[in-house]
Amino acid sequence: MQVGVWQLVIIALVILVLFGRGRISEMMGDFGKGINSFKQGMSEGEKGGKGETHKLEGPQHEAKPASQAAADPKPAEKSDS
Repeated sequence: MQVGVWQLVIIALVILVLFGRGRISEMMGDFGKGINSFKQGMSEGEKGGKGETHKLEGPQHEAKPASQAAADPKPAEKSDS
């Protein structure tokens, strides 16, 4: 099944009637702002991506096994590592 030019025109008219000209232009403006914001973020990512890297750190204590943690609700002691 192929969609022809006239079917696209009818679909566009139905959308125009349902949403109105103002709402469609507002949505297109928001879409354009989103694309510009995305491009700006990508260019900032390329510039700043080679500089400082962030290291994710885990918890500062050793976790207890599940069976021991269920029996003892007190948190594990902190280790100095």
